[in-house]
Amino acid sequence: MTTPSHPVAGLAGFAGLAAEQKSQDVTDWAARLGWVVGLLLVIALVYWLMREGWKWRGTLQGDLPELPQAPAEPGEPQLSMSGRYHGSTTAGQWLDRIVAHGLGTRSRVELTLTDQGVSVVRPGARDFFIPAAELRGARLDKGIAGKVLAEGGLLVITWSHGDRLIDSGFRSDHAAEHPVWVEALAVKNTEHNQEGAR
Repeated sequence: MTTPSHPVAGLAGFAGLAAEQKSQDVTDWAARLGWVVGLLLVIALVYWLMREGWKWRGTLQGDLPELPQAPAEPGEPQLSMSGRYHGSTTAGQWLDRIVAHGLGTRSRVELTLTDQGVSVVRPGARDFFIPAAELRGARLDKGIAGKVLAEGGLLVITWSHGDRLIDSGFRSDHAAEHPVWVEALAVKNTEHNQEGAR
Protein backbone atom coordinates (compact mmCIF):
# COMPACT_ATOMS: atom_id res chain seq x y z
CA MET A 1 0.00 0.00 0.00
CA THR A 2 1.48 3.35 -1.05
CA THR A 3 1.57 6.28 1.28
CA PRO A 4 0.21 9.50 -0.23
CA SER A 5 2.86 12.21 -0.52
CA HIS A 6 2.56 15.22 1.72
CA PRO A 7 1.33 18.38 -0.12
CA VAL A 8 4.07 20.48 1.47
CA ALA A 9 6.74 18.09 0.11
CA GLY A 10 5.26 18.46 -3.40
CA LEU A 11 5.44 22.23 -3.18
CA ALA A 12 9.04 22.08 -2.01
CA GLY A 13 9.93 19.96 -5.05
CA PHE A 14 8.25 22.46 -7.40
CA ALA A 15 10.14 25.34 -5.79
CA GLY A 16 13.38 23.42 -6.32
CA LEU A 17 12.64 23.02 -10.07
CA ALA A 18 11.84 26.73 -10.40
CA ALA A 19 15.14 27.62 -8.74
CA GLU A 20 17.08 25.44 -11.21
CA GLN A 21 15.67 27.27 -14.29
CA LYS A 22 18.02 29.91 -15.69
CA SER A 23 17.18 33.04 -17.57
CA GLN A 24 17.82 32.96 -21.34
CA ASP A 25 21.30 34.03 -22.44
CA VAL A 26 21.55 37.59 -23.67
CA THR A 27 22.48 37.85 -27.38
CA ASP A 28 26.12 38.76 -27.90
CA TRP A 29 25.57 41.54 -30.45
CA ALA A 30 29.28 42.32 -30.81
CA ALA A 31 30.06 38.75 -31.94
CA ARG A 32 27.06 38.64 -34.25
CA LEU A 33 27.98 42.00 -35.80
CA GLY A 34 31.55 40.77 -36.27
CA TRP A 35 30.32 37.72 -38.22
CA VAL A 36 28.07 39.86 -40.44
CA VAL A 37 30.89 42.32 -41.21
CA GLY A 38 33.26 39.41 -41.93
CA LEU A 39 30.75 37.82 -44.33
CA LEU A 40 30.20 41.12 -46.15
CA LEU A 41 33.97 41.54 -46.54
CA VAL A 42 34.29 38.02 -48.03
CA ILE A 43 31.46 38.76 -50.50
CA ALA A 44 33.10 42.06 -51.49
CA LEU A 45 36.45 40.30 -52.01
CA VAL A 46 34.89 37.62 -54.23
CA TYR A 47 33.09 40.29 -56.28
CA TRP A 48 36.33 42.27 -56.67
CA LEU A 49 38.27 39.16 -57.77
CA MET A 50 35.57 38.32 -60.35
CA ARG A 51 35.68 41.89 -61.68
CA GLU A 52 39.48 41.83 -61.93
CA GLY A 53 39.34 38.46 -63.70
CA TRP A 54 36.85 39.89 -66.21
CA LYS A 55 39.12 42.89 -66.88
CA TRP A 56 42.17 40.62 -67.19
CA ARG A 57 40.36 38.43 -69.73
CA GLY A 58 39.42 41.56 -71.71
CA THR A 59 43.09 42.62 -71.72
CA LEU A 60 44.15 39.20 -73.03
CA GLN A 61 41.62 39.57 -75.86
CA GLY A 62 42.83 43.08 -76.76
CA ASP A 63 43.95 41.84 -80.20
CA LEU A 64 40.31 41.33 -81.24
CA PRO A 65 39.42 44.01 -83.83
CA GLU A 66 36.54 46.43 -83.30
CA LEU A 67 33.16 44.86 -84.01
CA PRO A 68 31.59 45.53 -87.41
CA GLN A 69 28.64 47.92 -87.44
CA ALA A 70 25.55 47.52 -89.58
CA PRO A 71 25.74 49.24 -92.99
CA ALA A 72 23.59 52.29 -93.62
CA GLU A 73 21.52 50.24 -96.09
CA PRO A 74 21.38 46.72 -94.64
CA GLY A 75 18.78 45.53 -97.13
CA GLU A 76 15.36 43.93 -96.84
CA PRO A 77 14.86 41.85 -93.65
CA GLN A 78 14.50 38.13 -94.37
CA LEU A 79 14.13 36.96 -90.76
CA SER A 80 13.86 38.66 -87.39
CA MET A 81 13.92 37.39 -83.84
CA SER A 82 13.55 38.81 -80.33
CA GLY A 83 15.15 37.11 -77.38
CA ARG A 84 18.31 37.05 -75.27
CA TYR A 85 21.99 37.22 -76.13
CA HIS A 86 23.88 34.79 -73.85
CA GLY A 87 27.45 35.56 -74.86
CA SER A 88 30.23 34.66 -77.27
CA THR A 89 33.07 32.17 -77.00
CA THR A 90 35.95 30.90 -79.09
CA ALA A 91 34.31 28.54 -81.61
CA GLY A 92 34.01 25.00 -80.31
CA GLN A 93 34.99 25.97 -76.74
CA TRP A 94 31.75 26.78 -74.94
CA LEU A 95 33.47 27.95 -71.73
CA ASP A 96 36.13 30.19 -73.33
CA ARG A 97 34.09 33.38 -73.01
CA ILE A 98 35.01 36.42 -75.10
CA VAL A 99 34.50 39.67 -73.17
CA ALA A 100 36.33 42.19 -75.38
CA HIS A 101 34.20 44.93 -76.99
CA GLY A 102 31.19 44.04 -74.83
CA LEU A 103 30.73 40.55 -76.28
CA GLY A 104 30.61 39.12 -72.76
CA THR A 105 27.59 41.19 -71.67
CA ARG A 106 24.32 39.26 -71.58
CA SER A 107 21.34 41.27 -72.73
CA ARG A 108 18.06 41.39 -74.59
CA VAL A 109 18.56 41.17 -78.34
CA GLU A 110 16.87 41.83 -81.66
CA LEU A 111 18.34 39.78 -84.54
CA THR A 112 17.67 40.64 -88.16
CA LEU A 113 18.93 38.65 -91.15
CA THR A 114 19.36 40.46 -94.48
CA ASP A 115 21.38 39.84 -97.65
CA GLN A 116 24.20 41.81 -96.05
CA GLY A 117 24.38 39.72 -92.86
CA VAL A 118 23.01 39.52 -89.32
CA SER A 119 22.29 42.70 -87.36
CA VAL A 120 22.56 42.23 -83.57
CA VAL A 121 20.82 45.05 -81.70
CA ARG A 122 21.21 44.91 -77.90
CA PRO A 123 19.41 47.45 -75.70
CA GLY A 124 21.79 48.54 -72.95
CA ALA A 125 24.83 46.90 -74.57
CA ARG A 126 26.95 47.40 -77.68
CA ASP A 127 25.32 46.47 -81.01
CA PHE A 128 27.29 44.64 -83.67
CA PHE A 129 26.91 43.23 -87.16
CA ILE A 130 27.95 39.87 -88.62
CA PRO A 131 28.65 40.37 -92.34
CA ALA A 132 27.31 37.64 -94.62
CA ALA A 133 30.85 36.96 -95.87
CA GLU A 134 31.94 36.15 -92.29
CA LEU A 135 29.12 33.71 -91.47
CA ARG A 136 30.42 30.16 -91.03
CA GLY A 137 27.23 28.37 -89.99
CA ALA A 138 24.69 27.92 -87.24
CA ARG A 139 23.49 25.10 -85.02
CA LEU A 140 21.19 24.28 -82.13
CA ASP A 141 22.99 23.72 -78.84
CA LYS A 142 22.31 23.64 -75.11
CA GLY A 143 25.08 25.76 -73.63
CA ILE A 144 27.48 28.65 -74.14
CA ALA A 145 29.66 30.82 -71.89
CA GLY A 146 28.63 28.92 -68.77
CA LYS A 147 24.89 29.20 -69.55
CA VAL A 148 23.15 25.82 -69.90
CA LEU A 149 19.65 25.45 -71.31
CA ALA A 150 17.49 22.59 -72.53
CA GLU A 151 18.77 20.57 -75.48
CA GLY A 152 18.35 22.68 -78.63
CA GLY A 153 17.36 25.71 -76.54
CA LEU A 154 20.13 27.88 -77.96
CA LEU A 155 20.84 29.20 -81.45
CA VAL A 156 24.61 29.37 -81.91
CA ILE A 157 25.93 31.39 -84.86
CA THR A 158 29.54 30.75 -85.86
CA TRP A 159 31.31 33.63 -87.56
CA SER A 160 34.78 34.86 -88.36
CA HIS A 161 36.20 38.08 -86.92
CA GLY A 162 39.83 39.01 -87.43
CA ASP A 163 41.76 35.77 -87.11
CA ARG A 164 39.21 34.17 -84.75
CA LEU A 165 36.21 31.94 -85.19
CA ILE A 166 33.51 32.99 -82.74
CA ASP A 167 30.37 31.25 -81.49
CA SER A 168 27.61 33.64 -80.39
CA GLY A 169 24.63 32.24 -78.49
CA PHE A 170 21.06 33.51 -78.77
CA ARG A 171 17.78 32.29 -77.33
CA SER A 172 14.56 33.34 -79.00
CA ASP A 173 11.46 34.21 -77.01
CA HIS A 174 9.88 31.51 -79.21
CA ALA A 175 12.26 28.52 -79.39
CA ALA A 176 10.40 27.16 -82.45
CA GLU A 177 12.14 29.90 -84.49
CA HIS A 178 15.61 28.42 -83.93
CA PRO A 179 15.52 25.72 -86.67
CA VAL A 180 14.33 28.29 -89.22
CA TRP A 181 17.38 30.44 -88.43
CA VAL A 182 19.75 27.47 -88.67
CA GLU A 183 18.36 26.62 -92.11
CA ALA A 184 18.43 30.23 -93.35
CA LEU A 185 22.02 30.76 -92.19
CA ALA A 186 23.10 27.47 -93.79
CA VAL A 187 21.64 28.70 -97.10
CA LYS A 188 23.40 32.06 -96.66
CA ASN A 189 26.71 30.28 -96.01
CA THR A 190 26.25 28.05 -99.08
CA GLU A 191 25.49 31.08 -101.27
CA HIS A 192 28.65 32.82 -100.02
CA ASN A 193 30.78 29.73 -100.66
CA GLN A 194 29.42 29.44 -104.19
CA GLU A 195 30.18 33.09 -104.87
CA GLY A 196 33.71 32.62 -103.55
CA ALA A 197 34.25 29.62 -105.84
CA ARG A 198 33.39 31.61 -108.97
